[in-house]
Amino acid sequence: MTLVELFTDYIVNRKDLKDYVEERKTRNERGEFNDTKLLTAQENLDRLKKEDLKTYEQMYMILDKIMKADRGHYVEYSINFTKAILKMYRGHATPEDVCKEYAKELNHRYHDA
Repeated sequence: MTLVELFTDYIVNRKDLKDYVEERKTRNERGEFNDTKLLTAQENLDRLKKEDLKTYEQMYMILDKIMKADRGHYVEYSINFTKAILKMYRGHATPEDVCKEYAKELNHRYHDA
Protein backbone atom coordinates (compact mmCIF):
# COMPACT_ATOMS: atom_id res chain seq x y z
CA MET A 1 0.00 0.00 0.00
CA THR A 2 1.41 3.39 -0.98
CA LEU A 3 1.51 6.27 1.47
CA VAL A 4 -1.35 8.08 -0.27
CA GLU A 5 -3.45 4.90 -0.19
CA LEU A 6 -2.69 4.55 3.51
CA PHE A 7 -3.64 8.20 4.10
CA THR A 8 -6.89 7.72 2.19
CA ASP A 9 -7.65 4.64 4.29
CA TYR A 10 -7.14 6.63 7.49
CA ILE A 11 -9.38 9.47 6.28
CA VAL A 12 -12.19 7.39 4.78
CA ASN A 13 -12.36 4.96 7.68
CA ARG A 14 -12.12 7.72 10.29
CA LYS A 15 -8.97 6.35 11.84
CA ASP A 16 -6.93 8.50 14.19
CA LEU A 17 -4.40 10.58 12.25
CA LYS A 18 -2.03 10.40 15.23
CA ASP A 19 -1.55 6.74 14.35
CA TYR A 20 -1.00 7.66 10.70
CA VAL A 21 1.74 10.11 11.72
CA GLU A 22 3.53 7.27 13.53
CA GLU A 23 2.93 4.78 10.70
CA ARG A 24 4.39 7.00 8.02
CA LYS A 25 7.60 7.44 10.02
CA THR A 26 8.40 3.85 9.05
CA ARG A 27 8.25 4.71 5.33
CA ASN A 28 10.62 6.45 3.01
CA GLU A 29 7.92 8.54 1.32
CA ARG A 30 6.78 12.11 1.75
CA GLY A 31 3.21 13.00 2.53
CA GLU A 32 1.14 16.01 1.55
CA PHE A 33 0.97 17.35 5.12
CA ASN A 34 3.55 17.71 7.86
CA ASP A 35 3.01 16.12 11.28
CA THR A 36 1.79 19.36 12.87
CA LYS A 37 -0.92 19.86 10.25
CA LEU A 38 -2.05 16.26 10.55
CA LEU A 39 -2.28 16.52 14.32
CA THR A 40 -4.22 19.79 13.97
CA ALA A 41 -6.58 18.09 11.52
CA GLN A 42 -7.18 15.30 14.05
CA GLU A 43 -7.81 17.85 16.81
CA ASN A 44 -10.30 19.65 14.55
CA LEU A 45 -12.06 16.37 13.74
CA ASP A 46 -12.27 15.46 17.42
CA ARG A 47 -13.61 18.90 18.30
CA LEU A 48 -16.10 18.88 15.44
CA LYS A 49 -17.37 15.43 16.42
CA LYS A 50 -17.81 16.57 20.01
CA GLU A 51 -19.32 20.01 19.33
CA ASP A 52 -21.18 19.57 16.04
CA LEU A 53 -21.87 15.94 15.20
CA LYS A 54 -24.23 16.91 12.37
CA THR A 55 -21.53 18.84 10.47
CA TYR A 56 -18.99 16.09 11.24
CA GLU A 57 -21.23 13.47 9.67
CA GLN A 58 -22.07 15.78 6.77
CA MET A 59 -18.37 16.26 5.95
CA TYR A 60 -17.90 12.50 5.70
CA MET A 61 -21.12 12.13 3.70
CA ILE A 62 -19.78 14.65 1.17
CA LEU A 63 -16.45 12.81 1.02
CA ASP A 64 -18.30 9.55 0.41
CA LYS A 65 -20.29 11.09 -2.45
CA ILE A 66 -17.14 12.55 -3.99
CA MET A 67 -15.39 9.20 -3.83
CA LYS A 68 -18.36 7.36 -5.32
CA ALA A 69 -18.55 9.87 -8.18
CA ASP A 70 -14.85 9.08 -8.78
CA ARG A 71 -13.76 11.48 -11.46
CA GLY A 72 -10.34 9.87 -11.70
CA HIS A 73 -8.47 11.95 -9.12
CA TYR A 74 -8.65 9.56 -6.20
CA VAL A 75 -5.49 10.96 -4.64
CA GLU A 76 -7.05 14.41 -4.27
CA TYR A 77 -10.20 13.39 -2.40
CA SER A 78 -8.69 12.71 1.03
CA ILE A 79 -6.25 15.61 0.63
CA ASN A 80 -9.04 18.09 -0.15
CA PHE A 81 -11.07 16.74 2.77
CA THR A 82 -8.14 17.32 5.11
CA LYS A 83 -7.58 20.83 3.74
CA ALA A 84 -11.22 21.61 4.53
CA ILE A 85 -10.87 20.20 8.06
CA LEU A 86 -7.79 22.37 8.60
CA LYS A 87 -9.86 25.47 7.77
CA MET A 88 -12.23 24.79 10.64
CA TYR A 89 -11.84 26.85 13.78
CA ARG A 90 -9.49 29.21 11.98
CA GLY A 91 -10.51 32.78 11.31
CA HIS A 92 -14.16 33.76 11.10
CA ALA A 93 -15.47 30.76 9.16
CA THR A 94 -17.73 28.45 11.11
CA PRO A 95 -17.63 24.68 10.63
CA GLU A 96 -20.94 24.99 8.77
CA ASP A 97 -19.39 27.56 6.39
CA VAL A 98 -16.44 25.26 5.73
CA CYS A 99 -18.80 22.33 5.14
CA LYS A 100 -20.84 24.35 2.62
CA GLU A 101 -17.65 25.35 0.82
CA TYR A 102 -16.42 21.74 0.82
CA ALA A 103 -19.76 20.59 -0.63
CA LYS A 104 -18.90 22.57 -3.77
CA GLU A 105 -16.37 19.81 -4.47
CA LEU A 106 -19.34 17.70 -5.58
CA ASN A 107 -19.68 19.94 -8.63
CA HIS A 108 -15.97 20.36 -9.26
CA ARG A 109 -14.72 19.08 -12.59
CA TYR A 110 -11.17 17.87 -12.46
CA HIS A 111 -9.18 18.58 -15.60
CA ASP A 112 -5.84 17.02 -16.31
CA ALA A 113 -3.10 19.38 -17.47
